[in-house]
Amino acid sequence: MPIFEFKCVKCGEEIEVIQKFDDPPPEHCGEKMERVLSGGRIGLDFRGTGWYKIDYGNKGKSDGKGKKSS
Repeated sequence: MPIFEFKCVKCGEEIEVIQKFDDPPPEHCGEKMERVLSGGRIGLDFRGTGWYKIDYGNKGKSDGKGKKSS
């Protein structure tokens, strides 16, 4: 199940809740909370030169810069 971020409309407190997309929003301060759309977090992070250039699809060995070495 996905993690959703909610913000209280009265006090501004933010919480994260694991729930289905169809589930109603949680309540805080006696009112329903608003779902916050945040795009800052991702679950996957690629770093470096990229596996696809040096490890996959090349028949020969690589020098680490995407070029085949002899």
